[in-house]
Amino acid sequence: MKRNTALSLALQSRQAACPDPSRRLFIQAGIAATGALAMGPAAAARPELISTKARIIIAGAGAAGLASASRLAARLKGASITIIDARARHLYQPGLTLVASGIKPAGYVESDTASYVPREVQWVQDTVAEIDPEADKVVTAGGKTYVYDYLIVATGMQLDYAAIEGMDESLIGKNGLGSVYHSPAAAAATWRLLSDFADQGGTGLFLRPATEMKCAGAPLKYTFVAEDYLTRRGTRGKSEVIYNAHNNALFSVPIVSEKVRMLFHERNIHTNYSHVLKAIDPARRIALFKTPDGDTEFGYDFINVIPPMKAPDVIRNSPLPWQEGAWATEGWMEVDRGTLRHMRYPKIFGVGDIAGVPKGKTAASVKWQVPVAVEHLVADISGRPTDALYNGYTSCPLITRLGRAMLVEFDYQNNLTPSFPGMIAPLEELWVSWVMKTMALKPTYISMLRGRA
Repeated sequence: MKRNTALSLALQSRQAACPDPSRRLFIQAGIAATGALAMGPAAAARPELISTKARIIIAGAGAAGLASASRLAARLKGASITIIDARARHLYQPGLTLVASGIKPAGYVESDTASYVPREVQWVQDTVAEIDPEADKVVTAGGKTYVYDYLIVATGMQLDYAAIEGMDESLIGKNGLGSVYHSPAAAAATWRLLSDFADQGGTGLFLRPATEMKCAGAPLKYTFVAEDYLTRRGTRGKSEVIYNAHNNALFSVPIVSEKVRMLFHERNIHTNYSHVLKAIDPARRIALFKTPDGDTEFGYDFINVIPPMKAPDVIRNSPLPWQEGAWATEGWMEVDRGTLRHMRYPKIFGVGDIAGVPKGKTAASVKWQVPVAVEHLVADISGRPTDALYNGYTSCPLITRLGRAMLVEFDYQNNLTPSFPGMIAPLEELWVSWVMKTMALKPTYISMLRGRA
């Protein structure tokens, strides 16, 4: 099994879990029929088109921007809808962990942005460089000005590798230095390092930043995957797996945090709390962490560096971020947590990672946020009220070993909100949850981009 693939391991796990072929087919059919699990309710029947001459700008063509464009195009007739983003390639970010785990190839997460832009929407291949909410306009890096009646900000977030002293992004994939989030190529390089590490054993070091981040469960997933590979390749006994948590918990939802703590304990994954990566020496394979008791060093054979994350410069340098409080430091947009409308500029909405709300930096959150923001924007145009609200829904298919995952869904109040109560228990390690993460979610994600889910 030394070089067995994750897919083969998953198939073995599936057969063990569902020895009855008819039961396996039933579950597969159920997955096909309910592929929107963890992505929110299906799209409603297409409503009547609303005629308008409104000028709508969408800043960013990631998941939130494209989903917004598709839904607006389906609701409005005669509107001028413009999406601005220079990127020709679209990145399916939930798949990066799968690439870095040897489950999917790098190409799995890349596609053409153009294939998701509705024909009714003008795509400007440029970057929004300035937002002037007082004058209702944006200026691109190319120097063009676009005036809007409504603006949807979907710029995502920025990886801040520079905040880690000694970090060199060009070294990812070398000398034990991995980083899943950087790019598809870096994720693939990280997988090669992890595979070599699993063959040889040693010290694996895992962590998460103290900032808000994309999919806060990803660091835990990758720790579980690494531990499982070590076990399957027979090197676990001579290895140490360390997870340095940025605060005093492993997950923001207390009951999930406790479940992960128990699993880490069962699998002898050593946890240190309130440890934040401060600096790294790639040549010596040493990482320096800030702790309440002072800085401390850790040696490693393999490390997965997840950098701090913050709002892009165009947002941080504008009037749009929170002016005080927990969301101000990193520049997240000051939006109402229920409507996603800006608190001071009512013509502006913020969706996706950029939104300064307590939860919601996942693709599943985008599925629930975008319809709410669009509904309020359309309500403004039509003059009809709406009570649509985003409740903080966030989903994390938390891989706990190859072939098993927990489907964790929750809201602003940290309530577990399972999509299929009685069928899929959110804190159980299930093969069906693994299938949803590795097979069902990407088709649902693509449907979301096209406004169909």
